[in-house]
Amino acid sequence: MIGKGKVVVLLVAAVAAGVLLSAALNLSPLTSAFRGESGEGKGGEVGAVPAGKVLPVENIPALAKEVSPSVVNISTTQVVRTRRPQMRSPFGPQDPFEEFFHNFFGNIPQEQKRRSLGSGFIVSDDGYILTNNHVVEKADEITVVMLDKEEFRAEVVGNDPKTDIALIKIKAEKKLPFVQLGDSGSLEIGEWVVAIGNPFGLGHTVTAGIVSAKGRVIGSGPYDDFIQTDASINPGNSGGPLFNLKGAVVGINTAIIQGGQGIGFATPIDLAKAVLGQLKEKGKVTRGWLGVYIQRLTPDMADALKVPGKKGALVADVTKDGPAEKAGIKSGDVIVSFDGKQVTDEHELPQIVASTKPGNKVDVVVVRDGKSVTIPVTIAEMEPEPGERRAGGPDLSKGLGLAVQDITPDLAKHLGIENRKGVLVSSVESGSPADDAGFREGDIIRAINRIPVKDSGEFKKQIGKVKGDKTVLFLVERGDARIFLAVKTG
Repeated sequence: MIGKGKVVVLLVAAVAAGVLLSAALNLSPLTSAFRGESGEGKGGEVGAVPAGKVLPVENIPALAKEVSPSVVNISTTQVVRTRRPQMRSPFGPQDPFEEFFHNFFGNIPQEQKRRSLGSGFIVSDDGYILTNNHVVEKADEITVVMLDKEEFRAEVVGNDPKTDIALIKIKAEKKLPFVQLGDSGSLEIGEWVVAIGNPFGLGHTVTAGIVSAKGRVIGSGPYDDFIQTDASINPGNSGGPLFNLKGAVVGINTAIIQGGQGIGFATPIDLAKAVLGQLKEKGKVTRGWLGVYIQRLTPDMADALKVPGKKGALVADVTKDGPAEKAGIKSGDVIVSFDGKQVTDEHELPQIVASTKPGNKVDVVVVRDGKSVTIPVTIAEMEPEPGERRAGGPDLSKGLGLAVQDITPDLAKHLGIENRKGVLVSSVESGSPADDAGFREGDIIRAINRIPVKDSGEFKKQIGKVKGDKTVLFLVERGDARIFLAVKTG
């Protein structure tokens, strides 16, 4: 039998052990952890959703409650112009009223509204919201719905197709709750994360999982560096935040693999923070350009080129008259350092170069013939890719709904175009005469009305010669085929 004194001692010991265990497991309330002490985003700002210590998984419900007011649903509407099928006279082509049917019932334009859903998150109390570019691009109307169902009209402030990031803004008469942007670089494989968004249009939904991998390349663009997570991400989650257990945003939920359950991808928030200022100030992102074509440096290549450490980006070719060629960088060089930053592989270099301000002179260290060579290079500005807006380019002239650009050496190399004479179709307006005629982005126009076109200047000149309501005949190269497309002007 245990005496009363021993029972008291055991109870005291148990309480003390419980306190120690609680402290060891960090089972503190969410509010004290968020508003507590160390960590990113201490929550000093009005309306900010604070972030503090790493919380245990058991506190995810409380974390979700804290941050959900700053997560929004985004619905967009796009007006698409189409044309009805041409109607024929019920009495056949010989009917004298056939022309009447053609004039009054043929090719009647009509409008359709396309709607889509996505997510986003508020990053400042005055209504700036981050989301994916593909959620809001080409939208005629953008509606933002808050957690309490309050709705706002939003406008696009800036977008960056290369990273699939967009900044939109709403006007509210009060200060809004907003998230803290964390540090995606410090994420660990296996770390718990929480995704909040609007999957399938169902409204605010919370899912949790772990970071499965980092630095994933999925072929979506030149700056692939995705966070892979098994936190459920579905259509409608795009643009929503991925939180760490400090309550800070570490990623933007962006992509899924069809049929790949438990595999979702998020854009690292560090990438968004790098472009956020430019989107807010200029509406677009200006990037640095080196003018090199790079490839993976294999161990065998590293041995043959005598590259110590077998790390770097192998220069396969240089763009004629580009910054690299002018500075003396050659095919076969291995870039191991750029502006003081070590280059481990071919995926790192594009991001480092892009973040460099055009006009800056930087030191590029290459390994050439087994020796380290430092080459000063003046970085130029990267030109937009096909399909992006270009300042000073031909507009949608003569109501064709067609925009074109010159075939530069860089584009020719990138797209595998041998004959640079002609113009590249960079965009086709939906429902326009060019769209109806069958034009596609990426088509190459070789001639107009059987007159060869060598560049965008000649294109504009030939289009300018078209007077009145006439049909323009285009010779178009699409892949290995050449076809004629007829577009009616006016």
